[in-house]
Amino acid sequence: MGKRVALVLAGCGVFDGSEIHEASAALVHLSRGGAEVVKIFAPNIEQRDVVNHLKGSPVEEKRNVLVESARLARGNIQDLAELKASEFDAVIFPGGFGVAKNLCSWAVDGKNCTVNEHVNSTLQAFHSAKKPIGLCCISPVLAAKVFPGCEVTVGQDKNVDGRFPDAETASAIAELGCKHICKNVNESHVDKANKIVTTCAFMCKAPLHEIFDGIGTMVQEVLKLA
Repeated sequence: MGKRVALVLAGCGVFDGSEIHEASAALVHLSRGGAEVVKIFAPNIEQRDVVNHLKGSPVEEKRNVLVESARLARGNIQDLAELKASEFDAVIFPGGFGVAKNLCSWAVDGKNCTVNEHVNSTLQAFHSAKKPIGLCCISPVLAAKVFPGCEVTVGQDKNVDGRFPDAETASAIAELGCKHICKNVNESHVDKANKIVTTCAFMCKAPLHEIFDGIGTMVQEVLKLA
């Protein structure tokens, strides 16, 4: 029997939703790993903002996170409020600015952010059931905020060769009482005690195949723990 994995999205598009390549990579690796059922969820809330991805600037428009996430899910998606951890073996959160804007307020408040109630309850439910949680790119900050003392990676804690422009995120994670583990883009880190698996993905400026491979290691480790 394949593992039943839930995927949680934050919209559609790197600047105001889920990072599309990361979501797709997670789905491909889950399929390759023999995951029996992959259900996709997103909170039924309004986006914090809407960004014109051609110009990279916000526009005066309102969009719904669940509706936008349905684009990535090919319409097969449910409200995050309906997710029951008892029905799954693991949960995975791709990254993208939507995680820091819609799933929590990290984009505005940093380490003082608040986490969406359904995101928080989902993380708590899987953690309490000792079921693995996979996170990539910026989404490890969710674990850092919800589970003080956990271990995560967002890549490196210094901007090595200009490849890690958001390296200060590692310091903010440490200030939350968590341990940041430095990893390369094609690697992931496993916090065995908390069953949290993280990889940096687009937190590193790297070729797409290296990011894809890193997400693959995260998915593989999640499935091993499930």
